Parts: sequence; structure tokens; C-alpha cells
Amino acid sequence: MLGISGTIVGSKTKTAVQAVLDKVKEAYPEVEVELLDMKDYQVQFCDGRDPADYDGDTRTVIDKVASADFYVIGTPVFQASITGVLKNLFDLVPISAFYQKVMGFVATGGTYQHYLMVENQLKPIAGFFRAYVAPSYVYLHDDHFDEQKRIADPEVLSRIERLAHEVVNMQRGLRGS
Repeated sequence: MLGISGTIVGSKTKTAVQAVLDKVKEAYPEVEVELLDMKDYQVQFCDGRDPADYDGDTRTVIDKVASADFYVIGTPVFQASITGVLKNLFDLVPISAFYQKVMGFVATGGTYQHYLMVENQLKPIAGFFRAYVAPSYVYLHDDHFDEQKRIADPEVLSRIERLAHEVVNMQRGLRGS
């Protein structure tokens, strides 16, 4: 399972994605999890070339995404939309990379209405890739974090746990393992 923190600024999205990965590791120790924090990579802008023609960090990121079996993808909400970093990642990765794989979503934002971005943008992107989407997703508002930017809301922590179970169980059900 690959967790993707689709931003190069802030820490809340990474915290939320890591929380899902931690719940997966706790409940399913046999599942390999990895965090892909886009902040750690210098990724080129997609320029239309074949994904195999990129090198360096861009090639590394493409390969990590393409080789993963399933995902939890996180983004902050900027201007009522996904980040440019995450959009660029979706543009770089071959369409076949996400085909019939499970995606779970986590989003962070400053208003309570921004959760709609998951419904209106991330789910349609998953549909374009012909990926399967977990029924639940987790939206975290600034109020769900404490002063140290740790997730402090018990209801949100419960939703994180539910999402962890959904993505693993969907993956298992679809792959028969």
C-alpha cells in the first residue's frame, strides 16, 4: 500500500495519510506500507513525454506509484481544488498504473465545505483511471488538529481507522487474497 502526501507545503496532509498507514500496519501487519511524501522529491512538470523517458526523482516517483497495489492519497485543499503537485503526479503516471486498483482519499482544509472537493474532483479522477474508490474518505479541518498539528478529534480518528479497513478489505476482495 502506498500513501501519497500530495503537497510540498505544510504537515497536516502527511500526518493524516501517515495515520491511515499506521492503522493499516496495526491491523494488518502483513501489508507492506510506504509513504510517498512529495515534499521529499524534486519532480519535473509533466511535459507530455512517455513516462518511461523521465529520470531522477521524477522516474522514482512514477515507479513507486506504478508498482503499488493500492493507495491512500492525500491532498490539502487549495483554492477549492487539489494541489498542483498532486495534479502533476496524476499527469505523469501512466493511465494503466491505477487501473483496477483501490484508492482511498484524505483531504485537509480550512473550511468545512471543502470536503466537497473529494466528491467533485478526486472521485472523478479515480473514475478516469478506472480505479476503485473506497466508500469512505476522511476530510480534516484545521479544528481537528491540536497545537502540535497532531490529529486530536476522536471522530476523525475513527474515520481514519474505518478508511484503513476499507482500503485493505476492498483490495483483498478484488484480488482474492
